[in-house]
Amino acid sequence: MMTNDETTALEGVTLTSSAAAKVGELIEAEGDSSLSLRLAVRPGGCSGFSYDMYFDSAVDASDIVNETDGVRVVVDPESAAMVAGATIDFRDGGLQGAGFAINNPNEQRSCGCGQSFC
Repeated sequence: MMTNDETTALEGVTLTSSAAAKVGELIEAEGDSSLSLRLAVRPGGCSGFSYDMYFDSAVDASDIVNETDGVRVVVDPESAAMVAGATIDFRDGGLQGAGFAINNPNEQRSCGCGQSFC
């Protein structure tokens, strides 16, 4: 029987359409269609944990994988509980700059850099 925490962890992380489009663009530029966007949580940062996002061609059987518009986002089991239900968005901020933003419902607090949370 699955607990609520296990069910939540299986939800994984999703990409918005704009994030999927941008990640798809970047993967195409890399020239390797086997790549996925991997989101991991690492100890450190000003609030206790920090996000780590990078392209990865290795997907383990224990990884949580979600797909949006043909783009896969992968989370390792250790990070899954801390980012379950999170959404990655891409914002083209014009003069303010563009970038990815993570909306994580599990954050209790975060810092101004947007990369650190607890």
